[in-house]
Amino acid sequence: MDIVDRKTRSRMMSGIKGKDTQPELIIRRFLHVQGFRYRLHVSNMPGKPDIVLPRYRLCIFVHGCFWHRHDGCKYATIPKTRPKFWMKKFATNRQRDIQVKMRLHAAGWRVFEIWECGFRNRNEDSINWLPEYIRSDIAVLSWPDYVCSGDI
Repeated sequence: MDIVDRKTRSRMMSGIKGKDTQPELIIRRFLHVQGFRYRLHVSNMPGKPDIVLPRYRLCIFVHGCFWHRHDGCKYATIPKTRPKFWMKKFATNRQRDIQVKMRLHAAGWRVFEIWECGFRNRNEDSINWLPEYIRSDIAVLSWPDYVCSGDI
């Protein structure tokens, strides 16, 4: 049983942004200052990556830990209401993410996943490592790749 009525829940959920999230904006500002040029939400690519750097054949997805199920992260909780619905939804989301990565790799693209928890209680300096990785030949990256617990 939900603690708010259906109309209120619908309004709350519709306010969750799918693009231009705070972590995404931080990364975009950082990349711009570093001199990287990129495209946003390229609709003709699998999964419509959040950020595409064509020169480096790189797609960056800025994932929310809750919706995309960051393994072991304290923000990847399961709602207490309608758990079967949520488990199915999360499984579908994860399967779609895997398929998107496979299709991009098959097309010769590298894929970086940057998780929202990497920006909680941190500043832009936490991604100073990113330019080095962009210029490298690393095909897959997930950051942070550690299990998030407590305050980060």
